[in-house]
Amino acid sequence: MTKYSDEELIALLDDLESDRAERKQSFKGDTPVRARQVVCAFANDLPNHDKPGILFIGACDDGSPSREPITDELLRNLADMKSDGRILPLPVLTVEKRALKGAEMAVVAVWPSDMPPVKFEGRIWIRTGPRRSIANEQEERILIERRRFKNLPFDIQPVPGALLSDLSMVIFQNEFLPSAFAQDVLEGNNRSYEERLASCRMILSPSDPVPTLLGLLTVGKNPQDFLACAYIQFLRIDGTELSDPVIDEERFDGTLPDMLRRAEEKLSSHNRVAVDIATGPTHSLSIPYPPVAIQQLLHNAVLHRTYEGTNAPVRVYWFNDRIEIMSPGGPYGNVTEDNFGTPGITDYRNPNVADVLRTFGFVQAFGRGIPVARRELERNGNPPLEFIVNRSAVVCLVRKRP
Repeated sequence: MTKYSDEELIALLDDLESDRAERKQSFKGDTPVRARQVVCAFANDLPNHDKPGILFIGACDDGSPSREPITDELLRNLADMKSDGRILPLPVLTVEKRALKGAEMAVVAVWPSDMPPVKFEGRIWIRTGPRRSIANEQEERILIERRRFKNLPFDIQPVPGALLSDLSMVIFQNEFLPSAFAQDVLEGNNRSYEERLASCRMILSPSDPVPTLLGLLTVGKNPQDFLACAYIQFLRIDGTELSDPVIDEERFDGTLPDMLRRAEEKLSSHNRVAVDIATGPTHSLSIPYPPVAIQQLLHNAVLHRTYEGTNAPVRVYWFNDRIEIMSPGGPYGNVTEDNFGTPGITDYRNPNVADVLRTFGFVQAFGRGIPVARRELERNGNPPLEFIVNRSAVVCLVRKRP
């Protein structure tokens, strides 16, 4: 990522007609919402500049400094726009404090997305000149077509042999769309079924309607017909070793939402609350594992798994003293075996699967699953979370509360 010089930033500040710069005096009032609209529009890059758009905080409309204090808290709030899940797919942006025109400003650089169209709270924002607006049908088609020529992540690559008829129109229209787009956008939408699928990255394009891996996982009639590894295997073992008797087992397949809902119900049924009426003046309740922690770790395993070069499912093995959750595929991108689990270090092998899990409510914000799990385990009195990390898998060990 190229860092802009002071001269280049000042030139953007002074160019009042530029569609690559936005100026905000502060980050107060309705500015956090408008700033996210700006980030969404820059990520969509409708003019096809293929260069970052710049959001200045601490600049007046004419480009002069507003003298807004640029605090660490402000910089953190700006960085949160990347991972709070309100802009999907996740944008690529950097935030820094710069001294420009004799004053401090916060500079947010937003890179064009490889996976347009990008949405903010269910609306596709674009920018033409200094004007920011919601994309019309033709503008959305342009963004979809542009995506075909990018280096696509694996989760939105087409699946050979899959047909449009392998996707469920009922699930897509009745379950996914109302969760993914704002109601007013859906009511004013004259796009065809194929155009809507393409906009959501479920097929390659309206003219080439081959389902993507994402489409099959999200609204496929029988996803495992094409993705044999895309399921969760559950075992309840009466003992502490794999060789001990299995007292419950189940395979959870289908779409991602169905798979996760059924797996969560199974885990909940085994996580029985104990009542202590003997050791205190009043009865007390205890639970072996905090439900939120197990839920977060399961979602993480499904979100970050690999689908390439493996037939392995996500495995959840429940022993008498621990739960082991295995996700196929080692660390990805910025995450390595050495820094795995370090707060603030995250990357996404399947960014569009992340989009779907956020849309269906399985993920509220990104990069917080492991910290939340650790916090809940500590509160419940469980031993610390453990990880076994190598190039082929990540295994999470959750020890039972003593």
